[in-house]
Amino acid sequence: MASKAVGKKPPMEEQKRIIGEFNQLRQRQRDLTEKTSEMESELQEHRLVIETLKDMEDSRKCFRMVGGVLTERTVGDVLPALRSNETSLVSLVQNLKTKIEDTGRDLTAFREKHNIQFQGAAGAEESSDEKSKDEDEEKKKKSEKPGVLIAE
Repeated sequence: MASKAVGKKPPMEEQKRIIGEFNQLRQRQRDLTEKTSEMESELQEHRLVIETLKDMEDSRKCFRMVGGVLTERTVGDVLPALRSNETSLVSLVQNLKTKIEDTGRDLTAFREKHNIQFQGAAGAEESSDEKSKDEDEEKKKKSEKPGVLIAE
């Protein structure tokens, strides 16, 4: 009896595991996209401030928020720091975009490996029922192994 328990997982448990892993990958991609958007916004703010300050005298007084504290500085002090931050943000945004692309490729590979299909994603247009039926039959023939259906 112990050998039966050690065998393969029932299909339902396996499907739940696959769906869980797929959803984790999707969530990771969403998180990366959200962070990228946030950093791009921050970069735009830096560029706007740099554009505003670049024509001002270096001795002119300005204020900068550092760690939630408003500090008084001069343009000559703030501008180099802003340019350095801008460079760092550009690099960070590029790295995040690369990670998003990598995660997208991982998602696609995982989806193809486990034959994951979204419920309602196909057949949004019901004007040509015959074409839909023919496409469905072709898909069934192509996919020999059972897939996982995810409802959205």
